[in-house]
Amino acid sequence: MTVRIQMVRFALVGAANTGTYYAFYLLLLTRLPYVAAHVAASVLSMIGSFFLNSWFTYRTRPTWRKFLLFPLTNAANFVITTVGVYVLVDVLHFGSRYAPLIAAAGAIPITFVVSRAIMLRPDPGPRKGAPSAESPREGAGHVTAAGAP
Repeated sequence: MTVRIQMVRFALVGAANTGTYYAFYLLLLTRLPYVAAHVAASVLSMIGSFFLNSWFTYRTRPTWRKFLLFPLTNAANFVITTVGVYVLVDVLHFGSRYAPLIAAAGAIPITFVVSRAIMLRPDPGPRKGAPSAESPREGAGHVTAAGAP
């Protein structure tokens, strides 16, 4: 699969993820301050983003290692959007309902580069004494939707 196709798929997943994030954000905004709603919505949407990017964008099997590294793909996004939301709301006096959408635009290219590096990085070989890929324990070490944390 070409990088261009991955970028298109990443954008589609990003659009779906943004919608999911924003729905959670608005729901949580009814009960929480805007920063707390932003943080909680980000974590929830990040989990969905991991699986969509694994299966759809990069066509790679989700593993616990990738799942644990995946927040790095969102760390830059999270910092940029959190600072952006704060600046837009508290400094520039934008409304808290739309600030996250504006702040997210600057984080997209950085998130793609980091995401691609993590998701396409080969997992290390089995440790001495660990089950190999041919082990009868099918699926060991792989994250499934039902087994997601």
